[in-house]
Amino acid sequence: MTPARRQVVFINAAHSFTHYCLLILATAVLAMVQQDSANFGGDFGPILALGTTMFVTYGLGALPMGWLAARFGRRAMMVSFFLGTGFFMAATGLMDGPVGVGISLGLMGAFAAVYHPIGTAMLVEAAGDRVGRAMGINGVFGNLGVATAPVVTALVAFTLGWRWAFIIPGVACFLVGLLYMREPDFDAVKAGGGARPFAPIPRSIVRRAVLILMSIAAVSGLVFNAYTLLIPKLMQERLANSPDLLPVVGLLAFLATICGGVTQFTVGRMIDKRTLKSVFMPLGLALVPGLLALSFLQGWAVLPVAGLVAACVFGQVTVNETMTARYVAPEMRAKLYSIRFTVGFLGAAVASPLVGFLHEATGSLAVAMLVLAAVATVTLICAFAFPDRQEELKPELWAQAPEFEEERRVVAQPAE
Repeated sequence: MTPARRQVVFINAAHSFTHYCLLILATAVLAMVQQDSANFGGDFGPILALGTTMFVTYGLGALPMGWLAARFGRRAMMVSFFLGTGFFMAATGLMDGPVGVGISLGLMGAFAAVYHPIGTAMLVEAAGDRVGRAMGINGVFGNLGVATAPVVTALVAFTLGWRWAFIIPGVACFLVGLLYMREPDFDAVKAGGGARPFAPIPRSIVRRAVLILMSIAAVSGLVFNAYTLLIPKLMQERLANSPDLLPVVGLLAFLATICGGVTQFTVGRMIDKRTLKSVFMPLGLALVPGLLALSFLQGWAVLPVAGLVAACVFGQVTVNETMTARYVAPEMRAKLYSIRFTVGFLGAAVASPLVGFLHEATGSLAVAMLVLAAVATVTLICAFAFPDRQEELKPELWAQAPEFEEERRVVAQPAE
């Protein structure tokens, strides 16, 4: 196995652990109210809100990662991801009360924050000319973490208790980190990946793309996190409302979210052959009505619609990550990924208390779905506004872009 391929394998594993660890609580809470109500109470909302610290540290922690990577190296940062995330994931299962769980989850979120800004930048370099495909496959691994978290957590919590639902994956993450420590520093140029020159793009186009990208990040983080958090509760509420059916709830949540994994792989393949906007638009157009439908659907009709919404939510993630790779120069990517994911996960931090509050206030998830549909409308507007340029597929054509001539004319005007 080449160094580039080994690097991709570890980065993909990190993506799975990232999303898995963030979603353990969403299903474990269903067991905690049954198995440990003396310590945590018997209400869904307040326990789910314990995840707020995790998402806050996850979001804010992404901001300094570009600077920390420049200071300590990307490899060291990824080692800290595996070891720190795994340790505090397992530690959460050893806590005896809400305060301990909240603190441990917060520390886990801080280490999990390493992955997206650092891991994604490393993946782009290791992918070489097939960034879309690599992003798609990487998205599948992330979605695998999202999809397996509810089903595995439900099974482990039902058979061994909720604490083991945190301990077992925490130990696994830590062990993968020990393996990664044996990997040497990865040099994309020596490995033959990411060494091609980045064609200059007109500044006006870059500014437009980055502005839209940040706008998407501000709302997509909330939609992504809220939706993945509420899927287990949605399945319980609409399809399996019984304490004895906890493993079934996990399986139904898995079936809904695995659709996102299939979509991410497909979207990744399409991105290498089509412009980003042409892929982004259909996803945005399907997401809003899907969320609106989930606000009132009951019974088995919920499952295919939930799968469609998951496909749109996860497919957009692959598109958004590729936007940065196509429009931002390599030396700026880690910093922009840091800013973008900080903006995105600040929105994501709102998801846990928002879903908990709306469910507590209304007794169902109907209003939460309506709120998410309204927020997703912003993403649809951004999809309409994003550049649709064939130069994305043939970067050498950027040199002939008419915007370059316009920019030169604007610069020359004061001298005339």
